[in-house]
Amino acid sequence: MCWSLGVPGKGCCRGCCCFPFPSRKVLSNIAASSSALILDFVLESFRLGKKSVRLVFPFGVHKLAAECQSAGYPGTLIPYKCDLSNEEEILSMFSAIKTLHQGVDVCINNAGLARPEPLLSGRTEGWRTMIDVNVMAVSICTREAYQSMKERNIDDGHIININSMNGHSVVPQSVVHFYSATKYAVTALTEGLRQELREARTHIRATCISPGLVETGFAFKLHDNDPERAAATYESIRCLKAEDMANAVIYVLSAPPHVQIGDIQMRPTEQIS
Repeated sequence: MCWSLGVPGKGCCRGCCCFPFPSRKVLSNIAASSSALILDFVLESFRLGKKSVRLVFPFGVHKLAAECQSAGYPGTLIPYKCDLSNEEEILSMFSAIKTLHQGVDVCINNAGLARPEPLLSGRTEGWRTMIDVNVMAVSICTREAYQSMKERNIDDGHIININSMNGHSVVPQSVVHFYSATKYAVTALTEGLRQELREARTHIRATCISPGLVETGFAFKLHDNDPERAAATYESIRCLKAEDMANAVIYVLSAPPHVQIGDIQMRPTEQIS
């Protein structure tokens, strides 16, 4: 499998990695703020994997590669940088994956970010950045992944959108209201995708994974001018960990072909909203 990891524009990265499931090429895009999710996913994939894994991961890749090699896991990590807010770079990445790895069988859309831009006073630039990364990049990567599967007659592929509980409820925090709107869009996009895949008479599946508070760098990106507030976000309760998300992705990919998992909603036990 080949899996690609990526990050959004201004300060974002991208990569490609292979999965532990036979003959699968997996593309996953990620944001720098959620890199811990990918690290755990890669390590878990390596632990389970019987096939070699290729990972395009622009940050921390050498350390991760050494860790996997010393642990005796099979696989190779290959850096690939892509700005997810730039369609040309996304298309170039898919072209490179086609040339080097034939194509994509599983697409994991994990890149996402929030900017502190309320509806009444937010900057248009911040709103546009969230739309570009959280909605447009997801849509472009999904389209290109599906076309990659279609042209190679892959009928059992999978597209997984890492969503958020903010895509199912609006919390009374003005700084995340626009972000929540983009995640509601992901909820709609995933169900619309599922319907279109059925209309296309394919067995490719579409799934959302919607976590609550996960201990990553997300809050530090949201509150980049107030690191103390960001740190306090993760200190109030026992948060979900990156490994919890990795396990959810592994669970989804391990489901029998006749099982369509629509959405996994998961929160920390102590989380209220």
